[in-house]
Amino acid sequence: MADRQALILEAAVRVIARSGIRGLRVEDLAAEAGVSTALIYYHFKDRAGLVQRTLAFINDRAVGYTEEALQGAQDARDALLRLLLSELQETGAVRENSVAWGELRASAVFDDSLRGNLVGSTRDWVRDTAELVADAQAAGLADLRVEPLDVAERLTALVEGLSGRWLSGSLDVERARELLAGAVEAELGPRR
Repeated sequence: MADRQALILEAAVRVIARSGIRGLRVEDLAAEAGVSTALIYYHFKDRAGLVQRTLAFINDRAVGYTEEALQGAQDARDALLRLLLSELQETGAVRENSVAWGELRASAVFDDSLRGNLVGSTRDWVRDTAELVADAQAAGLADLRVEPLDVAERLTALVEGLSGRWLSGSLDVERARELLAGAVEAELGPRR
């Protein structure tokens, strides 16, 4: 990705996190990124293209910090917990991503054009999580009676809910992380 495109996408995440998807105006984004509106249209064609590429950018950033969190995982169960906890961190990138992701998800309720990309991203996240659950089962670190895909759906949905409460100030990040760790324990059963 070109440096200017990355600069624009980083600014788009900030604007969405600050003003919401409805507050994403190309003129405001241009000012935030320090570029012309013509350059934004050149790289992204239209607002819809910009929003779709911003979602992809958010996903790519999330892959970066989740891969970093997985380094040093002791086993599949630890990797699962690290993957999920990586979405509840007091860092600028995680906070911006979480706010923007929540805004995009909420906006998709009313905007069909956002749904396809969100469905695909969510499906990928659930699949990756289910694979770690299955790996933990195969290693004897999780209850074999649980269905990995069901566990993954519940845990990723919980992360989104906890994230919303954390970001809105209803829950501090440490408490959200404790609750998530408890849910992983409840879903997988005690370590053997």
